[in-house]
Amino acid sequence: MAKKQKLEHSELAGEFTEDGVTVLVDIFRAAGSNEDWTMEVVTQAEDLIRGDGPFATDREAFDEFLAVVARDGIRSFLDDEPSVH
Repeated sequence: MAKKQKLEHSELAGEFTEDGVTVLVDIFRAAGSNEDWTMEVVTQAEDLIRGDGPFATDREAFDEFLAVVARDGIRSFLDDEPSVH
């Protein structure tokens, strides 16, 4: 049985609300590593959207999330089609 990899979550990860829509922004990497960061967005319907990473820093990952929200709006994460931002 494979061991589940432990993850380090960024302090920038958490809930984000705009225009009455709340999503969970998860930014993580393998615990104890210097690997790049991964960004995922989880909607209230539990849809998972993976960011266009990897990202060199957790700040870069969060800034990418903010850029998508500024450009396309938070509702862009609620599309019916699975997507990569």
